[in-house]
Formats: sequence, C-alpha cells, structure tokens
Amino acid sequence: MTAPSPNRAFSPLARLAPQAQWALLFVGSAAVALALEWLALPAALLLGPMVVGIALRTSGGAVRVARPLYYAAQAVLGCMIARAITPSIVAAFIKDSPLFLTAIAAVIAASSFLGWLMSRWGALPGSTAIWGLSPGAASAMMIIAEAYGADAQTVALMQYLRVVFVATAASIIARFWLGGSGASHPVVWLAAVHWPAFAETMALAGIGAVVGRALRLPAGPLLTPLAVGAVLRYFGLIEIELPQPLLAAAYALIGWTIGLGFTRAILVHAWRALPQIILSILALIGFCWLLALVLEAAIGADPLTAYLATSPGGMDTVAIIASSSNVDVSFVMAMQTTRFVIVLLLGPTLARALADRAGGPPRAQAKSG
Repeated sequence: MTAPSPNRAFSPLARLAPQAQWALLFVGSAAVALALEWLALPAALLLGPMVVGIALRTSGGAVRVARPLYYAAQAVLGCMIARAITPSIVAAFIKDSPLFLTAIAAVIAASSFLGWLMSRWGALPGSTAIWGLSPGAASAMMIIAEAYGADAQTVALMQYLRVVFVATAASIIARFWLGGSGASHPVVWLAAVHWPAFAETMALAGIGAVVGRALRLPAGPLLTPLAVGAVLRYFGLIEIELPQPLLAAAYALIGWTIGLGFTRAILVHAWRALPQIILSILALIGFCWLLALVLEAAIGADPLTAYLATSPGGMDTVAIIASSSNVDVSFVMAMQTTRFVIVLLLGPTLARALADRAGGPPRAQAKSG
C-alpha cells in the first residue's frame, strides 16, 4: 500500500466529493471577496479566491483549475492589459526609457543577488533560489526553472508566496497607507455591452491563447493577446470590450490557480528554508518600494503607480490590482511587461552563471538537494 498524501491525510476535506469541494470554493471565495470589497481593498475579486484556494488546498482539498480554463483567464487578462496601453504611454515610455530600463535592471539585479545569497549560504540548492525570486509571471518562471534543473516544488512555493505577499501588500497600501487615494474602483456589474466589440475581443482572446500555446511561449496565452491587441488597438482596428462578469471570472480562475498551488507537500518539502524564503521575499518587496520612491521623485508618478510598476510580480496579479485601483495601468504594465520579456531572454543565462558562482552547476545541485 502507498502512504497517504501529506495533503490529504487526516483532513475532513479529503473525504468530500470534488463537486462539494468546488461548491465550498465558490461560496467561500464569494464571501471573502465581498468582505474585501466592503473594505474597499483593490483586487478583492482576485484576493478572495486566492485566500480561499490556499485554505482549501492546505486543508486537504484536491480540486485544481483545468489548464485550458487558466489559459483562457490569462488571455482575457492579456486583452485587458492591451486595452490599457495607449499611444501616449508608448511615447512616455520611449521618452523615459533610460530611467525605466535602469529601474527594471535594478529589480532583476536585486532578485538575482538575493537568490545567489540563499544558494551561497546553502538555504536552497543550485539555481532554485534564483528562479524562485525571479520577477515575472509565476507559472512561466516555474516551467523554465524546471527545464533548467531547479527544484520545481520549491520554486513554485517561492513564486506563489511572493505573489501573495505582493498582492496583499499592494492592496493594503492602496487602501490604508495612501489614505484611500488608491482605493478600488466601484464594480459596475450590469453595464451595457457593445456586442460587436465583445465578439472581436473574444476572437482576439481565443486565437491569441491558441497561438501562444502553439508557439510554446512562456505565458503565451497572456502575452500573445496582449501584444496583438495592443497593436490592433493602436491602429484603430479593434475595440476591446470586457464585461465585468467576464473579468471577475478570469480573476477568480487566476486566484484559484495560485491558491490551489499551495499544497501541504510543497510546504513540508520547503519547511526548513521557509523563514529564509519569507525574509528574501520581504527584502525584495522592500527594495522595490524604495525604488518606487526614486521613480516617484524622478518623474512625478503617484506612489501606488510607482510601486506597482516596480513590484516583483507576478505580472498577471499586478495587472489585476492595477486595473482595480486608481493608478496609471498602462504605465504599470509597460514596465511589468518589459521586465518580464527581459527576464525571459536573460533569465536562463543569468541563473546558470549565478548558480555556478554559488557553488556548482544547477542541475547537479538540484539533484543533490
């Protein structure tokens, strides 16, 4: 007989049928999201499902979001970001590109240095810490990290923990520290829908997600509709229409995907290094906040816009928080997307170089850990 999974043993939830677990997830997510909306926290429709997903999964729940649904949610999010990218922000990004690229390089350097320190001190093996702290879309970082020999379970924990910390910190800062100036937009559930534009948007999301997967791009279902939609909208060839119920469903799917990624097995696997992981995440968030203050002073961006622009991600979560807050969404996503692309291009080479300096080739160390 095989031993019971650490995530399912001794838990009443493990005995519930999948339909009952989904019902619990739906009801709990709605209740927590409504409570967060009542507190006027940005991204309540993401945070509620994420929190309930973590509670369910670590209590023995076994349900997971199907990958096609997750890709569809990413595609909708890509369309939402494309809608926010305007000609004016492209011009502003080009005008201040040296400052933007310097800020992006600083975040990448800080995350890489913290990962190198953790590897050097033996907290985590090989390139695991480096990939775990790499800013970008969490799912893409996990896929690439595993391909390069890192410990995928620990990378997943670090990426998802960072997403939770960043999302929570940004929402609290927006609501309380900034005196409500960054508080969430009121949700309009029954706004009129422009159906021809909605049909164009669904075609963009569907085709973009399929093409992104076919090209095997990291985060392709998000990036392909984003890039194509931004170009088409720039030239006036498409209008992007996203009703609030559709956005809410996409937010919930992304929140559940993150939350349900926290299993007891992963927590037990990385338990020894968990304090160092949390400290490194907090240090990275703190560094990004200091960088945001510099950005705010240099170009006059409001504090929350500057923080979200420099925030260590993931990109999809930051997009949801930004769209739910009184910030310059296009400015935030211009920096987030540029940094993500740079990490994808330079990440493998940088991770291998830093892992070698930390004490050996990443694949060998990952196996020995």
